[in-house]
Amino acid sequence: MRIKIGNFDLKFNNPMQENNFLLLIVDPQNDFCHPEGALYIPGADEDMARLSQFIMQNKDDISQIIITRDEHQVMDISHPAFWSNAEGVMPDPFTVITHRDVADKKWFPVSMYNEVVDYLQALEQNDEMKHVIWPEHCLAGSWGAAFNDDLMEAISGWAREGHFYSMVSKGQNPMTEHFGALRANVVLEDDPSTHVNQRLVFELAAADTIVIAGEARSHCVANTLKQIMEQPEIKGQIILLTDCMTSVAGFENVADEVYRLAQERGIIFGSTDFFQP
Repeated sequence: MRIKIGNFDLKFNNPMQENNFLLLIVDPQNDFCHPEGALYIPGADEDMARLSQFIMQNKDDISQIIITRDEHQVMDISHPAFWSNAEGVMPDPFTVITHRDVADKKWFPVSMYNEVVDYLQALEQNDEMKHVIWPEHCLAGSWGAAFNDDLMEAISGWAREGHFYSMVSKGQNPMTEHFGALRANVVLEDDPSTHVNQRLVFELAAADTIVIAGEARSHCVANTLKQIMEQPEIKGQIILLTDCMTSVAGFENVADEVYRLAQERGIIFGSTDFFQP
C-alpha cells in the first residue's frame, strides 16, 4: 500500500511486520447510518459504503480494526424522557440545555437534580460540548445499536484472513455523555467505565499509523480525536478519512477548534482515494 497526500508519501511493504496499521471506526451503527435510524445522518450510509470498499481493497495491509459502539438506556441524560418543563412537556430533540436553564427552572431533570447540576457545570468548566437532547438512539440491544450491515460484511471478510477485530462500548452510564472513544465527556469517579480507557490507549500507542473513520464527524469522531491528542503516549501518524464521516445536520461547525488543532499537530486530512494498493 502507498499513501500519497501532499508531501506525505508512505509505502508499506509488509505492514504486519513493519507497520502496525490500525483502523479505528467510530460508531458505525444503524441509528446513525441507516435512513430509518433514529438519529440518521444524511450521507452516513454512503460513508459506510466507501469505508467498506476501503477495507476490502486494503485488507492485506490493515493490521488491526477497533470499532466503537454507542449504547444507551431509554432513560438517559441526553434523551427527552429525562427532562420536562414546568408544564410537564419533554424537550424536543436537538434542544440545548445549560446549567443556567436548570437554575432558572426552564428545564427539570426527572431525578438526581444535584448530580445533573454538577454534570452541566462540569461540561461548561471543562470546555466540553454543550448538552444536547438527542432522539432516543442506540438503545442497548436494539437494531439501532447494531453495526451497519455492509461494513460488518467487509470487516468479516478481513477477519477471515486470520484477524480479530475488537469493540469498545461507550455511553452505558446514563448520567454522562460519552462521545469520544477514550473517556466520557464528564468522568464520574464511582464508574470506571467513564474513565480513560487505558487498554484502548495502549492499543493506539502501539500503532504506527492510525486511520480514523465513522460517525459523526461533528461529535463522536471529533471528541475521539480530541481525546487521542490528550494522550502523549500515542505517537503514530494519524489520518482522518474525510470521505467516511459526516456531521450531524446543523452542527457542522461545533468541532472546528478540534480540527484546527489537529491540523496544527500534523494530523492528515485525507480520503480513501489517497490509499493506493
